[in-house]
Amino acid sequence: MLHMMPDITTTYMGLPIRSPVIASSSGITDNVANLKQLQDFGVGAVVLKSLFEEEIIAELERSETQMQRSGYTFPDLAEMEDLLPTESGVADYLELIAGAKRELDVPVIASVNCITAQKWTHFAQTIEQQGADGLELNVFLMPSDFLAESAIAFEKTYFNIIQMVLDQVSIPVSVKLSHYFTLLARTLKTISETGISGLVLFNRFFSPDYNIDDLSIIPTNVLSSPSDLAVSLRWIAIMHGHVSCDLAASTGVHDGDGVIKQLLAGAQAVQIASCLYREGLEAVRNMNERLTSWMQSKGYDRINQFRGRLSQVNVRNPAAYDRVQFVKNFRAME
Repeated sequence: MLHMMPDITTTYMGLPIRSPVIASSSGITDNVANLKQLQDFGVGAVVLKSLFEEEIIAELERSETQMQRSGYTFPDLAEMEDLLPTESGVADYLELIAGAKRELDVPVIASVNCITAQKWTHFAQTIEQQGADGLELNVFLMPSDFLAESAIAFEKTYFNIIQMVLDQVSIPVSVKLSHYFTLLARTLKTISETGISGLVLFNRFFSPDYNIDDLSIIPTNVLSSPSDLAVSLRWIAIMHGHVSCDLAASTGVHDGDGVIKQLLAGAQAVQIASCLYREGLEAVRNMNERLTSWMQSKGYDRINQFRGRLSQVNVRNPAAYDRVQFVKNFRAME
């Protein structure tokens, strides 16, 4: 008797994707040639390399100054595409979106790395007009401000950014953020209720190290390792069933087993980058094949049959994700 191959298609941010494996924002996703290869290897969607808020603001201000010198009033920011110099990074980004949409069949998600709700948020309209299927906001504010009034005031910036962008676009918006929050579960739940379509847990940021010869600050651990999976795995499992949007896991997924684990925790999709640098773009195909063979061995026809099965709301011992796990490990070392 012939058995149908398991179906690994799913949805993310309301977008249909043929695999839960998504190429996350990185230097790999900054050109159409790589994006086409990723599609050939079976990626579900691509997140373009992030455009930085500072780049957008600098270009807006430069164009505004040029218009004023020419005697014109500055137009609506949604018309920025026609004003940008063709050699600017912002113009190149818009062309990357357009080129990706011309060449790809999988969803193309733009990305903006941002830290404020300044006037750059109006530029989200131009990103949508360029054809992006979705927009990911990569937000990270280092909680190192000694003058901050309170954690609530600090976190308000996240909500301001989200609301400003949601007011500008109709395409789905996701938020990629860190775990540096006083009450992470509450914050993630509240952010999920703003109208966004996805939460990406978690972003990866610059980690400093020292060169003790020339006394300079240098980056370290630029790429993730499989051991980094634990943090996002725990929080995907805790938040599954408690948020009002899709969850995507990021950081530490280096093979098909990592994909399976995040789906069991409750992730709707899994974002990868470091493994693409280490193993090449064919890592996507290997992950899909591992996921398919595992589902077949377990008798699963669709991802929804096991998604979230090991999340906190579904396991017999929910405390395994909290303090009791630490106690058990601590006693094992005695």
